[in-house]
Amino acid sequence: VQLQASGGGLVQPGGSLRLSCTASRSIFSIKVMGWYRQAPGKYRELVADITSDGTTNYGDSVKGRFTISRDTAKNTVYLQMNNIKSEDAAVYYCNAEGYEFDEDWWGKGTQVTVSS
Repeated sequence: VQLQASGGGLVQPGGSLRLSCTASRSIFSIKVMGWYRQAPGKYRELVADITSDGTTNYGDSVKGRFTISRDTAKNTVYLQMNNIKSEDAAVYYCNAEGYEFDEDWWGKGTQVTVSS
């Protein structure tokens, strides 16, 4: 599976961004799709994910501010980021996990910079 991520950029604190991740095959064939992020000097962490049946899961630091959704017709998963904080600055990576144990794919990261 190839993952094409987009939507990062520069945003002011309190602002919003929407990230997109398009998969090269039907997302119904993918067990979980999600977004991770990694800030300098920190481990990569889960931001949010969504399963093939639509169940969502969020990291504690983004609950109530970020929303993951999908458009199955476009094989695309979105991350709507609202009320962005300085600590949200990171490289965001799209991830897809298949049903076989070794099926794990990553897209190229997209940078989110938070600055006033």
